[in-house]
Amino acid sequence: MANGLKSAPIGVFDSGIGGLSVMAELLQTVPGEDIIYFGDTARVPYGTKSDRAIISFSREITRFLIRQGAKVIIIACNSASAAALPLLREEFDLPVFGVIEPGADAAARRTKNRRIGIIGTTATIHSRAYQRVLEKIAPDTQPFSRACPLFVPLVEEGMVDHPITWQTAEHYLLPVREAEVDTLILGCTHYPLLRAVIQDTMGAEVTLVDSARETARFVAAQLSERNLLNPSLSEGYRKYFLSDQSPNFQRVGSLFLDGFVNNLTVVDVESDTFRG
Repeated sequence: MANGLKSAPIGVFDSGIGGLSVMAELLQTVPGEDIIYFGDTARVPYGTKSDRAIISFSREITRFLIRQGAKVIIIACNSASAAALPLLREEFDLPVFGVIEPGADAAARRTKNRRIGIIGTTATIHSRAYQRVLEKIAPDTQPFSRACPLFVPLVEEGMVDHPITWQTAEHYLLPVREAEVDTLILGCTHYPLLRAVIQDTMGAEVTLVDSARETARFVAAQLSERNLLNPSLSEGYRKYFLSDQSPNFQRVGSLFLDGFVNNLTVVDVESDTFRG
């Protein structure tokens, strides 16, 4: 394997800010990797859009990241992972990873009573993507799903510890709590910022599975297995692209990354530069 490909960047994309939770975990697991992040802030949220639209957006962004030199693509968005992952794997000649399989696998390993809760956007829950993976790898588990569409805009607005957020969590999570799950999949990459609210609402006895963290661990293992790890011992560079100006990106992004987000470029998704 040529060192040129090993030293190429990882491409990460999400509908907006939430995918930074995956990026934050990558910084811990593979700190030497260069990472390019694309947040589709012009078309957020994906969770209320059709599969056709999500697939179209995902194709466009994947092509853009490949033109930036990405060696692998991480779909750091549950809605896009559910709708577009199989097609992207068929259409593009590089490894493409989603966030659903690692999260489902971790939940199946950790549950004791085999009752697993799944929360996510409307698109993710309606896709039954987590259920399909669990049916394959752990058919003895009982999944209980719940769409939580207001969680994403609350995070995007930085309202991670607002009374409205606590009330919303109680409303959404009560049926899941009553289902007596002992494990809950955070099936949206925005949700780690709501971990404290979700944990308190569900109770300390419920194990939360962070799909972002599990994805970073899975990708690190895959890079090693495929001989694609960057051999550099120095910290990699970070580059951020957005499809629209977002006043919340740097503010909320600093919560995910524990620092100021810089090296940021806005790209018009209707331009020839983006579409190639």
